[in-house]
Amino acid sequence: MKQDIHLPEPQKEGGLSLREALSARRSTRSYSTAQIPLQTLSNILWAGWGFSHGQGQLRTAPSSHNRQEMELYVFLPSGVYTYNAAANSLEQIFEEDLRRVTCVQEYAFEAPLQIAMISDTSKITGKTPEGVIEAVSANAAYISENIYLACAAEGLSTVARLMIPLEDMRKALNLRPEQRISIVQTIGYYKKA
Repeated sequence: MKQDIHLPEPQKEGGLSLREALSARRSTRSYSTAQIPLQTLSNILWAGWGFSHGQGQLRTAPSSHNRQEMELYVFLPSGVYTYNAAANSLEQIFEEDLRRVTCVQEYAFEAPLQIAMISDTSKITGKTPEGVIEAVSANAAYISENIYLACAAEGLSTVARLMIPLEDMRKALNLRPEQRISIVQTIGYYKKA
């Protein structure tokens, strides 16, 4: 039976300064299997693609013409969820652990969390096909960098990945043709060698 996860209110104050987070931000490829607390997950998702100015208006990351075409798919051991920023919750869409379908690099299999940035390109009009790809790629990159900074502030390791088994992921998630996978971000605690 599918079960949504209601996240704690994200912590929007305190923590590292922007300069400290920028200094700590880096890509890592070694992860422990330790689970991420819900408060930390809430903070990361809000930083990546939450609402910064009221519900349903402006996000923490920009999007071309404020189309907000991006959706965050959250892969956890308990299943796959979509992030509902307005409700601050994870809506379960699959009960199976599908984290492996997001990865081709062996190091990513250990991490407890994968976040996929998937856009609905039907929301973008007035652009050439190349312009649509440019817009969703830039928008995913903004979100990814916000997640990088949030992970630095939370003491987590992360890496944005473009080596993605796209067709396997599309099939496993039953994506529509207009949905485009841009980036998958691996997140977890650093595992010392």
